[in-house]
Amino acid sequence: MLSRMPEATSYVCPVCEARSSTSSLTWCCPRCRGPWDLDFTAAPTALDTLAGRVDSLWRYAEALPLSQARVSLGEGRTPLVRLADGVSAKLDYLMPTLSFKDRGAAVLVELARRLGPERVVADSSGNAGTAFAAYCARAGLPCAVYVPEGTAPKKLEQIRAYGARPEVVPGGRVAAARAARSAADEPGVFYASHVFNPYFLHGTKTYVYELWEDLGGRLPDTLVLPVGNGTLLLGAALAVAELRAAGLVERRPALVAVQAEPVAPLARAFAAGAADAEPVPAAPTLAEGIAIPAPPRARQILRAVRESGGAFRTVTDARLRAAQRDLARRGLFVEPTAAACWAAVTASPPPGETVLPLCGAGAKTGLAP
Repeated sequence: MLSRMPEATSYVCPVCEARSSTSSLTWCCPRCRGPWDLDFTAAPTALDTLAGRVDSLWRYAEALPLSQARVSLGEGRTPLVRLADGVSAKLDYLMPTLSFKDRGAAVLVELARRLGPERVVADSSGNAGTAFAAYCARAGLPCAVYVPEGTAPKKLEQIRAYGARPEVVPGGRVAAARAARSAADEPGVFYASHVFNPYFLHGTKTYVYELWEDLGGRLPDTLVLPVGNGTLLLGAALAVAELRAAGLVERRPALVAVQAEPVAPLARAFAAGAADAEPVPAAPTLAEGIAIPAPPRARQILRAVRESGGAFRTVTDARLRAAQRDLARRGLFVEPTAAACWAAVTASPPPGETVLPLCGAGAKTGLAP
């Protein structure tokens, strides 16, 4: 039985313009089976209106499609620290479940709580799964997380600790997603997809709202972002567009997207000038969190990077390994995927002021061998 309606009322397909009510459990466009966008206009307010508000991402209430959240663990408001001259890192691994995915999970599970499904399913290589497991526990919703074989044992342990059920799927990330989507088509199931559901993107966009606040009402010259399914990059692009539309920033930062060299369909498409990405074979890489052979939002990601004047970078496992150790020597212990942006920046520093995220804690994986 569906319960209280959320504030935004309509999903819209960016490809064929089909629509569906956000009170439904329809997880993708029924015509083209693509991801949804959200028919929602943010109205962010000036810095001086934020004083005294809750110290979490929910302080940006006018920019979020849901308000008055009950499902919160105090997520957001992570520190911004300097790494080198002109380069700072936002420590998003200091989130309740130790990754940036809490930003999107908090918003998406709040939606699920209001809709009241019989159960929630998700798919993940680890971090999104742990985030959904935690926030579903907070919301009192049963949750199953489909993960590929080879997922880090600590991440599986974390999912189980929250009371969710990990479903280990033979094969890679694509196989896990396929299994979750099959379960999502069953009656009464809410598919907490960080790829297909746009509420997740509206959570990740708070990364940029926080930067804007941290920097006193401005944004850096360049945002360097890891990209697999592109949820953080697309959230960042969404926030920049909203801040510009509200007259709160004048220019957009360049978006520099980082992929793992063994699995880089978007970087390949960008270099070829293509509007969409062709799938690539799955391949082993230390950056398992961004090793996505066929990102469903590839067109949107490529367009966002091009419109920002940005670029793509790829990093090898050797550079990831070195970057993880270098960050640890600076007092920042992150998982190998989270070291990808630092690996790219040290290899080719962008001009001007640059900010990158450190997205997942090293305690989840340990040092790369």
